[in-house]
Amino acid sequence: MTMTGLDVFDTTVQNTIPWVNELCNKLGWENKHKVFQALRATLHALRDRLTIEEASHLGAQLPILLGGFYYENWRPGAAPIKDRTKDAFLQHIRDYFRTSDPNIDAETVVRAVFKLLSERVTRGEITDVINMMPPTLRELWPEEVRA
Repeated sequence: MTMTGLDVFDTTVQNTIPWVNELCNKLGWENKHKVFQALRATLHALRDRLTIEEASHLGAQLPILLGGFYYENWRPGAAPIKDRTKDAFLQHIRDYFRTSDPNIDAETVVRAVFKLLSERVTRGEITDVINMMPPTLRELWPEEVRA
C-alpha cells in the first residue's frame, strides 16, 4: 500500500525518514517535527555560507524531499554569508528557534546535523564543504572527517 499513490513521492518519503530518525537518536529528542526543523535550519545556515557550486553539490546528495527544503528560499545570486565565528553561525539556529524554543542548544543541534551529514554524504563532498569553512566552524564537524 502506498501513502500517496505516487511511487516517486512514497520513495522520497521513505528515503527521508531514516535521516530524521537518525537525527532523533543523535539529539535524544522524540519530537520529529522539532528534529526536522533543526535539520532544516542547520542545512539553510550551511547552504547560505557556501558558494553556488558547492551548495548545489551538497544539495544533490540529499534525498529529494530534503533537497526541496534545502533549496527553500535560497537566493543563489546572493553572496555567501561570511560567518567567521562559531557563535555567529550558531546564531542562525538560535534565531530559527527564537519563538518555538528559545533555550535550544544550537551547538548540539549543529554538531548532530553535521555528524548525520558526514555519515550520509560522500566523504569527498563533506571534505569540500569543510574546507570552505573558517577554522572556527570546522571544529563543529566530527573529528574523524576533519582529519
